[in-house]
Amino acid sequence: MRKKKILFLITKATYGGAQKYVYDIISHLPNGLFEPIFAFGQNGKLSSDVAGLGITVKEIPSLGRDIAFFSDIASFFEIWKTIQQVKPDIIHLNSSKAAVLGALAARFAGVKKIISTVHGWPFKENRGVFSRAIIYFASWLTAALSHAVIVVSNEDTRIGKRMWFVREKINYLPLALNVTEMFPRESAEKVVFIPGNRFSTAIRLVSIAELTPNKGIRHGIEMMKALESRTPGKYTYSIFGQGEEQTSLVKLAEGLPPDSINFANVNPPINTAPANLSSEASKFLRAFDIFILPSIKEGMPYVLLEAAAAGLPIVASNVVKDEASSFPNIYFVPPGDAYALADAVEKLAQNTPAKTPSTIGSFTNMLKKTVSLYRS
Repeated sequence: MRKKKILFLITKATYGGAQKYVYDIISHLPNGLFEPIFAFGQNGKLSSDVAGLGITVKEIPSLGRDIAFFSDIASFFEIWKTIQQVKPDIIHLNSSKAAVLGALAARFAGVKKIISTVHGWPFKENRGVFSRAIIYFASWLTAALSHAVIVVSNEDTRIGKRMWFVREKINYLPLALNVTEMFPRESAEKVVFIPGNRFSTAIRLVSIAELTPNKGIRHGIEMMKALESRTPGKYTYSIFGQGEEQTSLVKLAEGLPPDSINFANVNPPINTAPANLSSEASKFLRAFDIFILPSIKEGMPYVLLEAAAAGLPIVASNVVKDEASSFPNIYFVPPGDAYALADAVEKLAQNTPAKTPSTIGSFTNMLKKTVSLYRS
Protein backbone atom coordinates (compact mmCIF):
# COMPACT_ATOMS: atom_id res chain seq x y z
CA MET A 1 0.00 0.00 0.00
CA ARG A 2 1.44 3.38 -1.04
CA LYS A 3 2.25 5.75 1.78
CA LYS A 4 0.30 9.00 1.72
CA LYS A 5 2.51 12.06 1.43
CA ILE A 6 1.90 14.79 4.00
CA LEU A 7 3.47 18.20 3.45
CA PHE A 8 3.82 20.10 6.74
CA LEU A 9 4.17 23.86 6.26
CA ILE A 10 5.08 26.48 8.86
CA THR A 11 6.36 30.06 8.67
CA LYS A 12 9.19 29.88 11.21
CA ALA A 13 11.07 26.65 11.85
CA THR A 14 12.59 28.05 15.02
CA TYR A 15 11.33 26.96 18.45
CA GLY A 16 7.99 27.54 20.15
CA GLY A 17 4.60 25.97 20.75
CA ALA A 18 3.57 25.62 17.11
CA GLN A 19 6.99 24.22 16.26
CA LYS A 20 6.83 21.68 19.08
CA TYR A 21 3.39 20.63 17.88
CA VAL A 22 4.67 20.03 14.35
CA TYR A 23 7.70 18.08 15.55
CA ASP A 24 5.66 15.86 17.88
CA ILE A 25 3.19 15.02 15.09
CA ILE A 26 5.85 14.41 12.42
CA SER A 27 8.02 12.28 14.68
CA HIS A 28 5.16 10.03 15.81
CA LEU A 29 3.25 9.34 12.60
CA PRO A 30 2.31 5.65 12.27
CA ASN A 31 4.99 3.66 10.47
CA GLY A 32 4.08 2.56 6.99
CA LEU A 33 1.08 4.88 6.53
CA PHE A 34 2.54 8.30 5.79
CA GLU A 35 5.57 9.95 4.21
CA PRO A 36 6.10 13.38 5.81
CA ILE A 37 7.83 16.28 4.04
CA PHE A 38 8.54 19.52 5.86
CA ALA A 39 8.59 23.03 4.33
CA PHE A 40 9.32 26.29 6.15
CA GLY A 41 10.21 29.95 5.78
CA GLN A 42 12.71 30.87 8.50
CA ASN A 43 15.36 28.29 9.31
CA GLY A 44 15.97 27.21 12.90
CA LYS A 45 15.97 24.40 15.45
CA LEU A 46 12.82 22.74 14.13
CA SER A 47 14.15 22.39 10.59
CA SER A 48 17.39 20.90 11.97
CA ASP A 49 15.52 18.49 14.23
CA VAL A 50 13.19 17.35 11.44
CA ALA A 51 16.11 16.87 9.05
CA GLY A 52 17.75 14.80 11.77
CA LEU A 53 14.84 12.37 11.55
CA GLY A 54 15.77 11.70 7.92
CA ILE A 55 12.74 13.61 6.63
CA THR A 56 12.97 15.76 3.50
CA VAL A 57 12.99 19.49 4.30
CA LYS A 58 12.37 22.33 1.87
CA GLU A 59 13.13 25.99 2.57
CA ILE A 60 10.89 28.77 1.19
CA PRO A 61 13.13 31.83 1.72
CA SER A 62 10.51 34.47 0.89
CA LEU A 63 8.06 33.19 3.53
CA GLY A 64 8.25 35.59 6.50
CA ARG A 65 6.00 36.33 9.47
CA ASP A 66 5.22 39.99 8.71
CA ILE A 67 2.86 41.08 5.95
CA ALA A 68 4.83 42.28 2.89
CA PHE A 69 2.98 42.46 -0.41
CA PHE A 70 5.70 41.53 -2.89
CA SER A 71 7.38 38.87 -0.75
CA ASP A 72 3.97 37.37 0.02
CA ILE A 73 3.28 37.03 -3.71
CA ALA A 74 6.68 35.40 -4.12
CA SER A 75 5.91 33.12 -1.16
CA PHE A 76 2.64 32.02 -2.74
CA PHE A 77 4.36 30.95 -5.94
CA GLU A 78 7.20 29.26 -4.07
CA ILE A 79 4.69 27.30 -1.98
CA TRP A 80 2.73 26.39 -5.11
CA LYS A 81 5.94 25.26 -6.81
CA THR A 82 6.88 23.16 -3.77
CA ILE A 83 3.45 21.52 -3.79
CA GLN A 84 3.83 20.77 -7.50
CA GLN A 85 7.20 19.15 -6.84
CA VAL A 86 6.15 17.14 -3.80
CA LYS A 87 2.64 16.22 -4.99
CA PRO A 88 1.30 15.64 -1.46
CA ASP A 89 -1.94 13.81 -0.71
CA ILE A 90 -2.34 15.97 2.40
CA ILE A 91 -1.03 19.37 3.42
CA HIS A 92 -1.00 20.32 7.11
CA LEU A 93 -0.68 24.08 7.63
CA ASN A 94 0.63 25.79 10.77
CA SER A 95 1.02 29.50 11.65
CA SER A 96 -1.23 32.15 10.14
CA LYS A 97 0.96 33.42 7.26
CA ALA A 98 1.91 29.95 6.02
CA ALA A 99 -1.69 28.80 6.48
CA VAL A 100 -3.43 31.37 4.29
CA LEU A 101 -0.84 31.28 1.51
CA GLY A 102 -0.54 27.51 1.75
CA ALA A 103 -4.30 26.98 1.64
CA LEU A 104 -4.60 29.14 -1.47
CA ALA A 105 -1.69 27.41 -3.20
CA ALA A 106 -2.95 23.96 -2.21
CA ARG A 107 -6.40 24.67 -3.68
CA PHE A 108 -4.87 25.87 -6.94
CA ALA A 109 -2.66 22.77 -7.00
CA GLY A 110 -5.60 20.44 -6.36
CA VAL A 111 -4.41 18.93 -3.05
CA LYS A 112 -7.11 16.51 -1.91
CA LYS A 113 -6.86 17.15 1.85
CA ILE A 114 -5.98 20.52 3.39
CA ILE A 115 -5.76 20.70 7.18
CA SER A 116 -4.85 23.81 9.16
CA THR A 117 -4.09 24.08 12.87
CA VAL A 118 -4.91 27.29 14.71
CA HIS A 119 -2.42 27.99 17.48
CA GLY A 120 -4.52 30.95 18.69
CA TRP A 121 -6.57 33.02 16.23
CA PRO A 122 -4.25 35.87 15.14
CA PHE A 123 -6.99 38.53 15.07
CA LYS A 124 -7.13 38.35 18.89
CA GLU A 125 -3.89 40.32 18.99
CA ASN A 126 -3.92 43.93 20.16
CA ARG A 127 -4.06 45.71 16.79
CA GLY A 128 -6.05 48.46 15.11
CA VAL A 129 -9.59 47.77 13.90
CA PHE A 130 -8.59 47.77 10.20
CA SER A 131 -5.65 45.41 10.74
CA ARG A 132 -7.78 43.04 12.80
CA ALA A 133 -10.48 43.02 10.11
CA ILE A 134 -7.93 42.06 7.45
CA ILE A 135 -6.45 39.35 9.66
CA TYR A 136 -9.93 38.04 10.52
CA PHE A 137 -10.73 37.74 6.80
CA ALA A 138 -7.42 35.95 6.18
CA SER A 139 -8.19 33.53 9.03
CA TRP A 140 -11.72 32.93 7.73
CA LEU A 141 -10.37 32.40 4.20
CA THR A 142 -7.87 29.85 5.49
CA ALA A 143 -10.65 27.96 7.24
CA ALA A 144 -12.90 28.19 4.16
CA LEU A 145 -10.18 26.79 1.90
CA SER A 146 -9.26 24.01 4.36
CA HIS A 147 -11.10 20.70 4.54
CA ALA A 148 -10.60 20.55 8.31
CA VAL A 149 -9.45 23.06 10.94
CA ILE A 150 -7.84 21.96 14.21
CA VAL A 151 -8.12 24.28 17.21
CA VAL A 152 -6.33 23.62 20.49
CA SER A 153 -8.35 25.74 22.94
CA ASN A 154 -11.97 26.04 24.03
CA GLU A 155 -12.03 29.78 23.35
CA ASP A 156 -10.74 29.33 19.81
CA THR A 157 -13.33 26.60 19.28
CA ARG A 158 -16.14 28.97 20.26
CA ILE A 159 -14.76 31.66 17.94
CA GLY A 160 -14.43 29.20 15.05
CA LYS A 161 -17.94 27.87 15.56
CA ARG A 162 -19.27 31.42 15.12
CA MET A 163 -17.61 31.89 11.73
CA TRP A 164 -20.01 31.70 8.79
CA PHE A 165 -19.75 28.70 6.47
CA VAL A 166 -16.79 27.10 8.29
CA ARG A 167 -18.17 26.06 11.68
CA GLU A 168 -18.62 22.43 10.62
CA LYS A 169 -14.91 22.20 9.81
CA ILE A 170 -13.77 23.11 13.35
CA ASN A 171 -12.24 20.22 15.32
CA TYR A 172 -11.20 20.74 18.93
CA LEU A 173 -8.13 18.61 19.66
CA PRO A 174 -6.66 19.69 23.01
CA LEU A 175 -2.87 19.80 23.24
CA ALA A 176 -1.06 17.13 25.18
CA LEU A 177 2.59 16.55 25.94
CA ASN A 178 4.60 13.71 24.61
CA VAL A 179 6.93 12.31 27.28
CA THR A 180 9.15 15.19 28.41
CA GLU A 181 12.62 14.66 29.86
CA MET A 182 13.12 16.74 33.01
CA PHE A 183 16.17 16.78 35.21
CA PRO A 184 15.79 16.39 38.98
CA ARG A 185 15.99 19.67 40.89
CA GLU A 186 19.57 19.17 42.02
CA SER A 187 20.85 18.32 38.55
CA ALA A 188 18.95 21.22 36.95
CA GLU A 189 20.32 23.65 39.54
CA LYS A 190 23.90 22.73 38.67
CA VAL A 191 23.34 23.75 35.05
CA VAL A 192 21.14 26.82 35.52
CA PHE A 193 22.61 28.52 38.61
CA ILE A 194 26.01 29.54 39.89
CA PRO A 195 26.41 28.14 43.43
CA GLY A 196 26.25 30.72 46.19
CA ASN A 197 24.63 33.59 44.26
CA ARG A 198 21.14 34.97 44.76
CA PHE A 199 19.63 32.69 42.13
CA SER A 200 20.61 29.65 44.20
CA THR A 201 19.02 30.89 47.44
CA ALA A 202 15.99 33.09 46.62
CA ILE A 203 12.46 32.11 45.56
CA ARG A 204 12.89 31.39 41.86
CA LEU A 205 10.35 32.60 39.32
CA VAL A 206 10.57 31.53 35.67
CA SER A 207 8.96 32.19 32.29
CA ILE A 208 9.54 30.38 28.99
CA ALA A 209 8.33 32.34 25.98
CA GLU A 210 9.13 33.70 22.58
CA LEU A 211 10.01 37.34 23.25
CA THR A 212 7.13 38.95 21.36
CA PRO A 213 4.47 41.44 22.56
CA ASN A 214 1.78 38.74 22.80
CA LYS A 215 3.73 36.91 25.50
CA GLY A 216 3.63 39.87 27.90
CA ILE A 217 7.12 39.38 29.31
CA ARG A 218 7.42 43.13 29.90
CA HIS A 219 4.66 42.73 32.49
CA GLY A 220 6.69 39.97 34.09
CA ILE A 221 9.64 42.36 34.35
CA GLU A 222 7.39 45.05 35.87
CA MET A 223 6.15 42.38 38.30
CA MET A 224 9.74 41.75 39.32
CA LYS A 225 10.30 45.46 39.88
CA ALA A 226 7.27 45.56 42.18
CA LEU A 227 8.48 42.52 44.12
CA GLU A 228 11.98 43.94 44.45
CA SER A 229 10.63 47.23 45.80
CA ARG A 230 8.50 45.42 48.40
CA THR A 231 10.96 42.78 49.63
CA PRO A 232 14.45 43.34 48.16
CA GLY A 233 16.43 40.17 47.56
CA LYS A 234 13.58 37.71 48.13
CA TYR A 235 12.89 36.73 44.52
CA THR A 236 14.70 36.07 41.26
CA TYR A 237 13.21 35.91 37.76
CA SER A 238 14.64 33.83 34.92
CA ILE A 239 13.40 34.35 31.36
CA PHE A 240 14.07 31.67 28.74
CA GLY A 241 13.46 32.77 25.18
CA GLN A 242 14.46 34.72 22.11
CA GLY A 243 12.56 37.06 19.84
CA GLU A 244 11.94 40.53 18.48
CA GLU A 245 11.56 42.18 21.91
CA GLN A 246 14.78 40.80 23.32
CA THR A 247 16.74 44.08 23.19
CA SER A 248 13.90 46.23 24.53
CA LEU A 249 13.17 43.80 27.37
CA VAL A 250 16.79 43.72 28.46
CA LYS A 251 16.73 47.51 28.51
CA LEU A 252 13.48 47.53 30.51
CA ALA A 253 15.13 45.35 33.15
CA GLU A 254 18.16 47.61 33.57
CA GLY A 255 16.76 49.20 36.74
CA LEU A 256 16.76 45.85 38.54
CA PRO A 257 19.77 44.47 40.42
CA PRO A 258 21.73 42.20 38.05
CA ASP A 259 21.43 39.32 40.51
CA SER A 260 17.61 39.47 40.46
CA ILE A 261 16.82 38.85 36.79
CA ASN A 262 18.38 36.64 34.16
CA PHE A 263 17.76 36.45 30.42
CA ALA A 264 19.02 32.94 30.01
CA ASN A 265 19.77 33.16 26.29
CA VAL A 266 21.47 36.56 26.51
CA ASN A 267 23.77 35.68 29.38
CA PRO A 268 23.74 31.95 30.18
CA PRO A 269 24.55 31.48 33.88
CA ILE A 270 27.47 29.08 33.38
CA ASN A 271 29.40 27.70 30.44
CA THR A 272 27.96 24.18 30.73
CA ALA A 273 24.46 25.43 29.82
CA PRO A 274 23.17 24.49 26.35
CA ALA A 275 23.83 27.03 23.62
CA ASN A 276 20.10 27.57 23.10
CA LEU A 277 18.54 27.40 26.53
CA SER A 278 15.09 28.41 25.28
CA SER A 279 14.77 25.19 23.28
CA GLU A 280 15.92 23.10 26.26
CA ALA A 281 14.27 25.12 29.04
CA SER A 282 11.56 22.64 30.01
CA LYS A 283 14.24 20.16 31.09
CA PHE A 284 15.32 22.56 33.85
CA LEU A 285 11.92 23.62 35.19
CA ARG A 286 12.30 21.66 38.42
CA ALA A 287 15.09 24.03 39.44
CA PHE A 288 12.43 26.74 39.92
CA ASP A 289 9.65 27.44 42.41
CA ILE A 290 6.88 29.32 40.55
CA PHE A 291 6.05 29.51 36.84
CA ILE A 292 4.87 32.87 35.41
CA LEU A 293 2.70 33.12 32.26
CA PRO A 294 1.99 36.85 31.70
CA SER A 295 0.59 36.46 28.15
CA ILE A 296 -1.71 39.01 26.56
CA LYS A 297 -2.97 36.58 23.89
CA GLU A 298 -2.74 32.78 23.84
CA GLY A 299 -4.33 29.68 22.44
CA MET A 300 -3.19 26.85 24.69
CA PRO A 301 0.56 27.05 25.38
CA TYR A 302 2.72 23.97 25.78
CA VAL A 303 4.67 25.70 28.55
CA LEU A 304 1.68 25.36 30.90
CA LEU A 305 1.61 21.61 30.30
CA GLU A 306 5.38 21.51 30.94
CA ALA A 307 5.10 23.56 34.14
CA ALA A 308 2.37 21.23 35.41
CA ALA A 309 4.49 18.20 34.48
CA ALA A 310 7.33 19.71 36.54
CA GLY A 311 4.96 20.17 39.49
CA LEU A 312 5.36 23.96 39.62
CA PRO A 313 2.60 26.23 40.93
CA ILE A 314 1.59 28.66 38.18
CA VAL A 315 0.61 32.33 38.05
CA ALA A 316 -1.05 33.00 34.70
CA SER A 317 -3.04 35.73 33.01
CA ASN A 318 -6.66 34.74 32.66
CA VAL A 319 -6.45 34.53 28.85
CA VAL A 320 -5.86 30.80 29.46
CA LYS A 321 -8.48 30.38 32.18
CA ASP A 322 -10.86 28.38 29.98
CA GLU A 323 -8.12 25.90 29.17
CA ALA A 324 -6.22 25.68 32.42
CA SER A 325 -8.78 26.09 35.21
CA SER A 326 -8.47 22.37 36.01
CA PHE A 327 -4.69 22.58 36.47
CA PRO A 328 -3.49 22.04 40.05
CA ASN A 329 -2.07 25.07 41.89
CA ILE A 330 -2.77 27.66 39.18
CA TYR A 331 -3.69 31.26 39.98
CA PHE A 332 -5.19 33.64 37.43
CA VAL A 333 -4.75 37.41 37.17
CA PRO A 334 -5.91 40.00 34.60
CA PRO A 335 -3.63 40.29 31.54
CA GLY A 336 -1.27 43.27 31.51
CA ASP A 337 -1.43 43.77 35.30
CA ALA A 338 2.08 43.54 36.75
CA TYR A 339 0.92 44.35 40.28
CA ALA A 340 -1.64 41.53 40.20
CA LEU A 341 1.15 39.18 39.13
CA ALA A 342 3.28 40.39 42.05
CA ASP A 343 0.39 40.01 44.52
CA ALA A 344 -0.25 36.42 43.38
CA VAL A 345 3.43 35.54 43.68
CA GLU A 346 3.56 36.91 47.23
CA LYS A 347 0.49 34.89 48.25
CA LEU A 348 2.03 31.74 46.79
CA ALA A 349 5.36 32.41 48.49
CA GLN A 350 3.67 32.51 51.89
CA ASN A 351 2.61 28.89 51.52
CA THR A 352 4.16 27.34 48.43
CA PRO A 353 2.27 24.14 47.49
CA ALA A 354 4.15 20.85 47.43
CA LYS A 355 5.42 20.03 43.95
CA THR A 356 3.18 17.35 42.51
CA PRO A 357 3.88 16.57 38.84
CA SER A 358 0.67 16.40 36.79
CA THR A 359 0.01 15.06 33.29
CA ILE A 360 -2.71 16.98 31.49
CA GLY A 361 -4.35 15.28 28.52
CA SER A 362 -3.24 12.32 26.42
CA PHE A 363 -0.73 12.68 23.60
CA THR A 364 -1.81 9.30 22.23
CA ASN A 365 -5.39 10.55 21.89
CA MET A 366 -4.27 13.83 20.29
CA LEU A 367 -2.17 11.97 17.73
CA LYS A 368 -4.91 9.40 17.04
CA LYS A 369 -7.52 12.10 16.34
CA THR A 370 -5.08 14.02 14.11
CA VAL A 371 -4.29 10.91 12.09
CA SER A 372 -8.03 10.21 11.74
CA LEU A 373 -8.40 13.63 10.07
CA TYR A 374 -5.61 12.71 7.65
CA ARG A 375 -7.38 9.47 6.76
CA SER A 376 -10.97 10.74 6.59
